[in-house]
Amino acid sequence: MSTGASLRMLDRADKEVMKLTRADIGAVYEFMHKFRHNPENPGLNLKALNSDTRLMSARVNKDYRALLLHIAERDYLLVAVKHRGEVYDDLGRYAYRINRVTGGIEVVDLAPLGDSIVGRVVPPEAEAEPAQKPLFAAYADAQLLELGVSEPLLPQVRELTTEAELLELLDRAPQLTTDVLFALFDGTPYDEVLQQVTDPVRADDPVDTEDFEAAVERPATQVTSDDEALQAMLGEAFERWQIFLHPTQRKLVERRYNGPARVGGGPGTGKTIVALHRVAHLARQLPPGVDKPILLTTFNRNLAADLRTRLMALGGQELVSRVDIVNIDRLASRVVAEAKSGGGRRVVDDNRVPELWAEFLVETGETGWEAEFLAAEWTQVILGQVLNSRTDYFKARRPNRGRSLTRAERDRTWQLTERFTSWLENRGIWTWRQVAQRAARLEMDRTAHHSGAGGDPSGGFYRPRYRHVVVDEAQDLSAAHWKMLRAMVAPEPDDMFLTGDTHQRIYDNHVTLGSLGVNIRGRSSRLTLSYRTTRQILADALQIMTGEVYDDLDGGEEDLAGYRSLLRGGRPHFRGAPTWAQERDLIVEQLRSWGNPTDGSVAICVPTKELAAELISRLETDGLPVVEIGPDGPKQPDGIHVGTMHRFKGLEYQRMVIAAVSDGLVPRQVISRYRDTDPKRYQRERQRDRSLLFVAATRPRDELTVFWHGTPSPFLTSRLVQRQPP
Repeated sequence: MSTGASLRMLDRADKEVMKLTRADIGAVYEFMHKFRHNPENPGLNLKALNSDTRLMSARVNKDYRALLLHIAERDYLLVAVKHRGEVYDDLGRYAYRINRVTGGIEVVDLAPLGDSIVGRVVPPEAEAEPAQKPLFAAYADAQLLELGVSEPLLPQVRELTTEAELLELLDRAPQLTTDVLFALFDGTPYDEVLQQVTDPVRADDPVDTEDFEAAVERPATQVTSDDEALQAMLGEAFERWQIFLHPTQRKLVERRYNGPARVGGGPGTGKTIVALHRVAHLARQLPPGVDKPILLTTFNRNLAADLRTRLMALGGQELVSRVDIVNIDRLASRVVAEAKSGGGRRVVDDNRVPELWAEFLVETGETGWEAEFLAAEWTQVILGQVLNSRTDYFKARRPNRGRSLTRAERDRTWQLTERFTSWLENRGIWTWRQVAQRAARLEMDRTAHHSGAGGDPSGGFYRPRYRHVVVDEAQDLSAAHWKMLRAMVAPEPDDMFLTGDTHQRIYDNHVTLGSLGVNIRGRSSRLTLSYRTTRQILADALQIMTGEVYDDLDGGEEDLAGYRSLLRGGRPHFRGAPTWAQERDLIVEQLRSWGNPTDGSVAICVPTKELAAELISRLETDGLPVVEIGPDGPKQPDGIHVGTMHRFKGLEYQRMVIAAVSDGLVPRQVISRYRDTDPKRYQRERQRDRSLLFVAATRPRDELTVFWHGTPSPFLTSRLVQRQPP
């Protein structure tokens, strides 16, 4: 008979372990190995605590003891690693429960709360302060329990009167208790907390508060049991996201969906982490093989490279070998190359399309048309919707295009686009949008050919390219990209999984997924807890978004309600200067106040390439090592990173300066010409510039400074502008 046992580690136990010395961390790992091999090993001294048959202790080394929860016959949960004196001196300090809302196991160390939180915060000899109203007096115990607050902590919750006391309690509280109390403390209405914080982690099945075997398997019990994961966690390269997920994230990762599903959420809420763990979850269910039935894709190259690096850290080569990781344009290019459909043409950037249309109109002598209008009509409607004929174009909807077209104008537009396409081909070039359109058509034809062949999937000539498609930064893909992806995977359960945030859309791609065959209706979820930036930075970033309405990728609207952070820090600084030269002086002064760090922890963001070049020149003149952020990210990890707002997508820093946030630069002065002639386009371009600023403002973890010269950007509210120092 086997003498082994199952031993899992609760997420909060790893935080205690990481505070130990390297030798003691090694002792914990050795203990876990021995325990799993034979928990009855006499050297481990496994025993129950104070007649409690479920809470037990075991010897790690001469100084430390492991606190264990006995789940079933040979199933244990490591919930803490404590000094031996702490374990035995006060056995009543430990409380464990199955949360009646989430169904997860919660273990609470009550000792830090003592007899009175206030008694620990205020020295005994200090003069007594006037009694303050308890923070959560407005809520009954039943209400707090319905929100998921840990029942053993209720007496201490009732005593809280200051933010400092709240922070001290929540440092050791279960995750849901922390999320709920912070949301209530920040003034979020009870019903919204219930909807945004509690409901996403509520157990799917009825909760039996005595069934620990069922509870340990639920997403709310954040544990790990994998040997390699434990070894990585106890090693130097461990990052918590590789092993532990928030219960909300874990539910989304492991859920079975009946079709395409989408996860939204603000910056730093862990959407990419969810996408990566979703890939790993899907890969674990694959039959053995050497193929790559899972596609992981995103919009640009540097984000795709980052996904590969993170997936390797998550699951190693064994996982990566089953996943095709490629950015969306490279994927489209590969499809076209396989079909030998490109004709050897050189691909040019889509940003050049208006310039090419202008050149075409001059060469052909066409008048009465604006190059920018034709460029947008061609890329967004004709190429974007993969329209192959004049008839298709006449029938097509033109959402977000502003100006309506008569039938005669559509006919003329179609003729011009046909001539323009031939003109490009004669020059031996085409655009990434054309590549995407061609790839989409090739994949759609491939699928249609299969459907028209009697529906026999075993015919040998057809097999969907992928079993699962996972898309990160979904808001940046065009309609043609979505049509291509839809055709690459059969419409089955768990076929497509998308993560993204339309508030961070920095490219002009507006789609309604349902019209493209990607039906996410009823399968959309939202993450609201930011792990990156502080509450103070987040509050100011949300002010930047004031008054804007964003879509949900499916014809509805989406907001950032409930978006929050549990991290604390200083308030961002806002300051103006009369001129750009004087603003550059402020930037140098700010860097000096931070100690001129050159370890890659600080970055400066500006609206244009020209401003970036001028700033780099100034900093280099001052002897500071500057690293420019290019299309593939920073060219090296150290130095002071400088780049335009577009370059900061997917990056994060400890401290950041956002410079030149001036009227005429943010938003761009050039879009004002659309205000009267094309109001919808004006609004769309203005929203895109606001999103760029929002993305930049949510990159720093700890400190943010915003500068401008002349008149501040209209995106900076009066509250932010008036905060600047005298």
